[in-house]
Amino acid sequence: RIAHLVRRGTPPSRILAVTFTNKAAREMLSRAAGMLDGKGRRSGRGGEPPQRPEISTIHSLCVRILRRHASKLGYPERFAIIDRGEQETAARVALKAIKVADTVLSPGDLIDRVSRWKSRAIRPADASASVGAEADESWTLAAVGYRRYQEALKTAGAVDFDDLLLLVDELFSTDEKVRLAEAGRFDHVLIDEYQDTSGIQERILSALARDHKSICVVGDDDQSIYAWRGA
Repeated sequence: RIAHLVRRGTPPSRILAVTFTNKAAREMLSRAAGMLDGKGRRSGRGGEPPQRPEISTIHSLCVRILRRHASKLGYPERFAIIDRGEQETAARVALKAIKVADTVLSPGDLIDRVSRWKSRAIRPADASASVGAEADESWTLAAVGYRRYQEALKTAGAVDFDDLLLLVDELFSTDEKVRLAEAGRFDHVLIDEYQDTSGIQERILSALARDHKSICVVGDDDQSIYAWRGA
């Protein structure tokens, strides 16, 4: 489809293709480059580098978007992305602050529950309300810990992996100028492995295609393995 769009006159740089692993993104970029080479679209004017479509994972795409607009959400442009070990350290501090013992709720359990909330686009202020009446007390404590954890990350100018999606979703929902600026970079959006796309991912990608309405998805529901995390 990328090759077809370019043959029909679309500049490669106006095409966004998203997949869900870095390996797949590299393979797609290599194949697209091979198909486009020799078709008269290798270089820009004045010896500029060859044009290529933007092909990446959705998380990498969101990092680039946040680098451009993080300040609008109160984060530094060069925010840090913390790993699992750093997450658990921040979670341990949050649990200590609200006086919750590891035997009641461990840092790892708090991170897992925070990740579930974030994957459903539930912010700290809404976490308590999302806890069902049948849930045990640890979920209520996790909701309080979530707020402390998120405050600590923002104070440190840091985000976790789930924040990359959550914050871009928030940007697109609350700042139409930002959404228009990012959507205006592309004329076509293509999504691979669509069966693994979660609700928050779908909202972000649909927001990028809302104006030109050119969105093409490829998926196979027989290969769906991530329904448990919201796909």
